[in-house]
Amino acid sequence: MHIASIARRSALVTLTVATVFGATALTSRVGHARDHAVLTQSAPGDQWLKGLTAPHRQLFDAPAPGGGIPLVHVMNYYDTYNKAYNVTDANIDAVLTFYGSTTFYGLNDAMWAKYRLGEFLETNDAETGKPAVRNPWRAAPNVLGMTLAPASIERLQQRGATFILCNNALQIFAGMLAQKRGLDATVVYNDLKANILPRVELVPAMVIAIEQASRAGLTYHRQ
Repeated sequence: MHIASIARRSALVTLTVATVFGATALTSRVGHARDHAVLTQSAPGDQWLKGLTAPHRQLFDAPAPGGGIPLVHVMNYYDTYNKAYNVTDANIDAVLTFYGSTTFYGLNDAMWAKYRLGEFLETNDAETGKPAVRNPWRAAPNVLGMTLAPASIERLQQRGATFILCNNALQIFAGMLAQKRGLDATVVYNDLKANILPRVELVPAMVIAIEQASRAGLTYHRQ
């Protein structure tokens, strides 16, 4: 139910961006210049592609959380190559995407608590049954009723997995969140961007990143 709800919000992308990020421009040229500078500084890059040189490379496209299954698929990618093909982690590159309703899964626990992201995403903590105030995927994701630390973002990063977060999606969902909380969208966006999980790469747009991955020879796995 919560995925459908977020998807409906995503359908209002054009209106949201125009309303949230254009409001200051309509009232003040100075405000417009300030917002433009904020949204273009520290531009995200494509450095994540340069490290993907292993013989086995796959992009796991996860615009929806799917109960944590995307994480399990990445874990299985490493485990199966290890056990069935005697391939070490050093020869495997897995990439998982954060955009759509997984956008905020690329943020740290402080943001989940500060902005009540579990409530916003209608995502509960498996232990408390209440809206999550910490990132459910960071260290101990709950999948099919089981806590699977080996499938967590942190453990998969230790094995060499790459995680990329869409900047366009972060701007859009920051705007939605700001409207919901009655806050300034630019302030919220900057706060979220400053609190991306360690070693999660911010990319300009996921639609471009997926194309780039394909051109670089990565196989594609839709979650």
